[in-house]
Formats: sequence, structure tokens, C-alpha cells
Amino acid sequence: MKTFYTLLASFISIIGFSQNVRFEGTVLESGKAPLEMANVMAVNQATKGMDAYAITNDKGKFVLNLKANSTYTIKLSYIGMQNKELTVVTKTENINQNITMEAGGIQLDGVEIVREMPVSIKGDTIVYNADSFKSGTEKKLEDVLKKLPGVEVNADGEVEVEGKKVSKLMVEGKDFFDGDTKLGVKNIPADAIDKVQVLRNYNEISQLKPLENNEENVAMNIKLKEGKKNFWFGDMTAGGGTGSQGTASKFDRYIVNPKVFYYNPKFSVNLISNFNNIGELPLTIQDYFKMTGGFRGMMKKGGSTFNVASNDLGISALRNNRAKEIETKFGATNFSYNPTKSWTLSGFGILSYSNTQIETQSQTTILASKTQTNTGEKPIQQTNYGLVKMSSSYKPNTNFQFDYDVLMKKSSQTENSFIDRETIMNGSSNSETISTYKKQNPTSVNQNFSIYYTLKEKSVFDVEIQHLYQDENPFYNANLRVQPFQLIGYDGTQNRNDLNQNRFVKTNKLDSKVDYYYMITPKTNFNITFGDTYSYQNFNSSIFQMMDNGTQNNLTDASNTNQVNYNFNDAFIGLHYKMLLGKFTITPGFSGHTYTMTNQQLGTDVTNKFSKFLPDVYVLYQIKKSETLTYNYSLNNAFTDISKLVQGYILNGYNSLFRGNRNLENATSQVHSLRYFKYNMFNFENIFANATYTKTIDAVKSIVKFVDANQTSTPYNSNFADETATVMGAYGRSFLKNYKASANVNVNWSKFNNIQFTPATSSYDPVATESFTQTYSVKAATNFKNMPNIELGYSTTINEYNHTKYYTNTPSATLDYYFLKGFAFVTDYQYYHYFNKDNTINNNYQFLNASLSYQNKDGKFEYKIGATNVLNTKSLNDNSFNQFTISSSQYFVQPRYVILSLKYNL
Repeated sequence: MKTFYTLLASFISIIGFSQNVRFEGTVLESGKAPLEMANVMAVNQATKGMDAYAITNDKGKFVLNLKANSTYTIKLSYIGMQNKELTVVTKTENINQNITMEAGGIQLDGVEIVREMPVSIKGDTIVYNADSFKSGTEKKLEDVLKKLPGVEVNADGEVEVEGKKVSKLMVEGKDFFDGDTKLGVKNIPADAIDKVQVLRNYNEISQLKPLENNEENVAMNIKLKEGKKNFWFGDMTAGGGTGSQGTASKFDRYIVNPKVFYYNPKFSVNLISNFNNIGELPLTIQDYFKMTGGFRGMMKKGGSTFNVASNDLGISALRNNRAKEIETKFGATNFSYNPTKSWTLSGFGILSYSNTQIETQSQTTILASKTQTNTGEKPIQQTNYGLVKMSSSYKPNTNFQFDYDVLMKKSSQTENSFIDRETIMNGSSNSETISTYKKQNPTSVNQNFSIYYTLKEKSVFDVEIQHLYQDENPFYNANLRVQPFQLIGYDGTQNRNDLNQNRFVKTNKLDSKVDYYYMITPKTNFNITFGDTYSYQNFNSSIFQMMDNGTQNNLTDASNTNQVNYNFNDAFIGLHYKMLLGKFTITPGFSGHTYTMTNQQLGTDVTNKFSKFLPDVYVLYQIKKSETLTYNYSLNNAFTDISKLVQGYILNGYNSLFRGNRNLENATSQVHSLRYFKYNMFNFENIFANATYTKTIDAVKSIVKFVDANQTSTPYNSNFADETATVMGAYGRSFLKNYKASANVNVNWSKFNNIQFTPATSSYDPVATESFTQTYSVKAATNFKNMPNIELGYSTTINEYNHTKYYTNTPSATLDYYFLKGFAFVTDYQYYHYFNKDNTINNNYQFLNASLSYQNKDGKFEYKIGATNVLNTKSLNDNSFNQFTISSSQYFVQPRYVILSLKYNL
């Protein structure tokens, strides 16, 4: 029997390989130097179809697997070279042939090659032909991107190409919700996508591209199919179903999700909406707060940062779409309009409402006293938010551009939380029930004015002004049985302790800079920068107590109130010199700063003035066209805002009291980073590695005192340095056309210094704490046209903190299969094994989602039945560390939902 299987395997192998001929060779320029990233395509003359394609490696080599006894047209293209065609007739023997291309312009038929090639290179642009990678199960842009070699999409909708985050997503060259990729990857229909263009070394200001270092900037442009231009397209989905709650099931789950798009060269508009109670969140509140609208970090060359804190009260702690219950109402629109060829108006607007129920069980250990708290918390959050961005760009010629942008944000958030807490200390325990209420309505307006002007061929001016207005008014209430803190004027005779605090924080921040670039030679230029950051902030707060009889006890002592004004100014001049020396690009520079800070509170002023010299250097070693090594060094000054300077107490939580320090100084950090990158289009090999080390002196740290499980903290400048080191690496490549695999590693080590009260000695002692986090993952996948496709993955995460280790092992699998000319089956599975070193925690949980859909090839309707959390997993586990505590939590999630939906394609 063994002999039979051996013979059978040999026969199948002979049959398979006898049908193919290997055609390989090297593409050379007329000077006989190899051409890297030349496009090579084999078109079968009998079928007129493309049987194989390749992109040459750094040695000009290509390999094509062709059918035996066939005639092919081999088409070659390379930017700056004349396109070339030759005829190859295969027999049964392999062929080896070198091909020489002649210098010349790009001919029109080169466009045809780009359109047909699955992947092609044109300068800094990689072009993916989407249909070459689709199997039929793809519904959204996200599904297409995940199948493209060298492209990754994470759970947050962030796209990475060649290890770099895509900062801008465009459709037909027009911004799609500028500053965010999630809405695009989650909503653009897959069947509308013709090409995916990856724009490397991207700079949206054409005058600055040859003058600045753009190697880390990546943008993506989606080209639509011809039938989708000048017509409305999109889809409208409606569905309903059942959700399991314990042993009961109710048919009360729904989703309504219309999406329509319109594009022509002059005008485009996108409309997206989503109403559901099955946990689909187009944007989380975290996405909302971090959504920049594409505003550039204009002061990054200055070397110093002034961080405006967000007083968000921790309401935004939702973990993506994982919660016990989520109801969402969402609407968004994006538009672009060209009144003239030189003037573009664009913008977007988003409105969202969500009602979220969260349930967690957590165990927290305080490191100093070994006090343990067991907490059960059930917050109910209601969030309304809206943001609007409007942009104008006027570019009458290549020498002048004027841009104006304004981004407005407004939200309203409330949270009611019910907490059961048990505190265990020295062998005894006590329990109590706590309720908290949080409310905030923050507003922010960010404006940007930019002018780019080329005075002469070698002289470019860049003038930018950015203004931020932010108004925050968080309110916090905690109702406890046990009095948490000793506050002057507090009445401790009440049955319940009802603590309240109002806060009002206003910020006006103005950044302005003028850059002048002068190109000395085609390979050298210098840049001089004049800049200024000015901030004016007000902080008012008060604590009051509600008595058992309903009256209000205002705690008017100066320790419980704040009326603070804070002025900050940073005037600086910077100088950078960029030079190209062979394969090296070197940009050394420095900035000189004069700082002035004044805070007014308690009837006095505290002013601090000083100057600082901050050097930096950037070195790029272009090993090969697609292989680089980059080194960055910078010395940075970081300044806190008003929130850490206020001397009166701030309630950060029912067990956390904070008091600022008006004498805080800045922290200074030196950052070293080394980045290696290699991308080989010959086999889509992608290698990325990055190492970063940061050492911070005079870091703003905390003096912390715990009484039972309640903490009081105040900031100070540490005399000991904080250190962090991060190493990241990724390797991926394709095999035999339809297979790909990847491996990733992420290691982070941190060392922090604080001062902590030690109950045993009743003293405040410096404490150094270290954390060490490691994540390793591997993944392998197929991409067939007419067979099931599977992706298998495995990851392990090790979190170590204060000699305590937590482990999470996660195998995963995804299957998608398009069959019977209309059916698509998609399922994904994740298994989690969560445990700690001592095995006192050992939990397993798993998630399975599946869907089956049907759509006739030319039909307008799609019928789908889908189920989320098929195994009806109740909760997941997590762990977290800070510099004082270790926490392990159980986080309850939505039950199983089965939804039957109907989608109509426009």
C-alpha cells in the first residue's frame, strides 16, 4: 500500500509539473545593469489571458511559470524605459533568457500593462489590480486590502503598508474622511474597487516633497471601476434577528445600514449611516477623540511639545465593539467640490449616538501595601458626538498654494455606574456599594492656515498658523458609605458620603511658524524655521458635599478649589541641512528655544524663564531601491499643561484624589530609533524591524499615598531617569502565487520611578518599577480563486510586572469560500487561553462568527444569514499594569446574535 501511495504521489507530481514550464531570466538596461522592479507579464496568445506575471528583484531576475507547448507574448515595462514585447514559444523544457530594455519615454501602451498586471511599480507608487486578488467573498475595502501582499489591516481599521501606517485614504484622488482610514476600509464596497494605489514617500505639498524627508509617509488612493464613475453606487442593508440572553431569546435585534457614493472629476459625495443594536460601531468614542481631521503636526521640527490634556473622566473606556449591550445611531457624509481647476472645497460631517452597557469584574493589588480590591462594576454610558471639518485649497499654479482647514468637535457624554467593592487588607475585609455619575460636554475648534510659495526655483517659503480652542466642563459625583478622603470642611457625620466636583477648563493655543528652504544644489538644501507656541489656559474647580437632608455643603477652603490661569510661550529658531551623499541622506539640525511660563493662583504668580538648545539628526541609508536603514536621534522638551499645576484637590475617581504642583518643570528626553526595511516585489517579501530607546530625565512622576484602597497623588520632577526600550519586527512573503505567511514580534521594556508611601515604615520612599511585555505571532493564508481560502494564526502575549506574569495564547482561523456562482461562506474563530504564572488564574474563552450569503452574479439583491459569538461566550479576560497596581479583569460581552439581512446594491 505504501508503494502504491508513493507511485500515486509521483504520478500526480509528474502530471502537475509536466504541464508547466519555467521561464526565467534577467532584465537589463542597455548598459547591461540589472533593472529592479521591472514589470514582466506573459499573455497566452491562444486564450488572450494573462497566465503569469512577475516583478524583478534587486538583481533584475524574474521567474514565470508557463504552460507547455504554448505561445506567449512577454510584455515588459519600466519607468524611463521603452516598453518591450517578445514572443516565446514553450515546449517541455525550461527556458532561461536575458532581456535588454532601451532607454526612452513611457509609451501609452504602458498604461495597458499597469491595468492588467496584478501588481506593478511606477516610481514611488505600487498599483494593485483588485480583481486579481478577489475570490468573491469580499464585501468591503477591508476584505480586499487583507488579501494584498504587503498590506495589513488591524481591528481598529488602521492600514499598514510595508510596516508603515497609512496616514491618508483617498478615493479618485479626493480625501475620504481625512485623518481616518477606518470609515473607508469598513464601508467602501469591494465590487466598486478597480485599483489600490499605495503612494510611498508621500507629501501632499508638491513644493516640499524634494526638500523634506518623506520616507515614513504613506497614503492610499482607491481607483473606481469605470461603471462606478459619474453614477450613484453603494448598497442598502436591512436585517433583523434574535439575541440570546441566558435561556431566553427575543427577536429584537436589528441593523439598517445604507451607504451611497458619487464620484466625478468635479464633485464627489459619500453618505454612510448605521442604526443597529448588535454591536456594530462605525466609530468608537476613542476614534472620535483621536480623529485629527488630517491636521499636520506642524511643530514636530521644533523639538518641544506642549501637551494639552483631555479631561475625559475615563468615560471612553469601551474596548472596540466588545460590551454587554451596544445600541448605535450613526450618520456621516464626506464631500469634495472643485469650483475651478485651481480651487478645491472639501469636508465631512459625523453625528453619532450610542447607548452602552458594560459589566466588569476586576481584582486589583496595590503593590506598596498588598491591599487587594475585588470590584464589580456596571456602567451605563450614553454618548452623543458630532464633528465637522471644512477645507479649502487654492493652487493657481505650481508655485503657490493656500490652504485653510477648520475642525469642530462637540460631544455630550454621561455615565451612571454601580459598583460593589470588597477591600482585603491584613487578613480582614470590608464591602460597600458605590454609585458614580459622570457628565461632560467638551467642545473644540481647530483651525489651520497654510501658505506655500516658491519665490524662485531654489527658494520655497512655508507659512503655517494653527489655533486650538478647547472648552471642557466635566462633572463628577461619587456616593459611598465609607468616607474616602479627609477634606477640610467635610462633614463626616452623614449616613452616606456624597462627593461632587465641577471643573471648567478652557484652552487657547496658537502655533505659528515660517519655514524657508533653499536648494543649494540638486542634492543639498538647508531649512531655517522661525516658530512660536503660545497657550493661555483657565482652570476653575470646586468640591461640594450633598448632605442627607438634601442641602449642599460647599468645601470652600483653598485646598478644595481652583482658580488658575496659565500662560506658556515657546519662541524658537531651527536650522536643518539636508544632503545626499551616495546612498546616504543625512539631515542634521537643531533648534534653540526661549521658554516663558507663568501660573497665577492663590493670589500669587510663579514665573519660569529659560533657554534650551535641542539637537536632532536623521540618517537614511538607501541600501537598495527597496531596502533602507534609518536612524533618528532627537533631544526633546515636554511640558505639562495646566491640569498638573493646580494646587487644589481634583477628584479623579471615588478612590483617587489628585493635587497638582505649580512648581513643575519640563521633562527632557533623548530618543534613539533605528529602523530597517526591505521589500522585495519578486516574491512579495516584506521585512521590517524597529528599535527605539528613550531616556527621560526630570520626568513628571507621582508621589502617591494609599490609605486602604484609596490613593492621593501629586506630581513632581523625578531625580531618577525613566527608560523605555521597544523592539518590533515583522517578516512576510508569498509562496507559489497563492500562499503567504508572516511572523511578528513586539517587545517592550519600561522602567519608571515614583515616590510611594510605605505603610510599614510610615515613610515616603523612591520606588523603581519595571514592566516587560512580549507579543509573538505567526500567520499563514491562501488566496485561491475557485477553492476555499483559509488563514491560520497563532499569537502569544506575556505581560510581566513586579515579578508577576500573565499569559494569553490565541490560536485563530478564518475560512472564506465562494461557490456555486453566488454563494459566499465566511467564518472566523479565535480561542483564548489566559493564565498567570502562579496558575491562580486559568481561563479559556473563544469567539466564533459565521455568515452565509447569496447573490446572483448580475443580481441587485444579496441574501445573508449571519451569526456573531456563535458559541455564546459570556466574557473575556484582561490584565493591566500601572506604576502602583496590578489588575486582572473579566469583561462581559454581547451574547450570540443571529441576523437575517437583505442588501440591495445600487
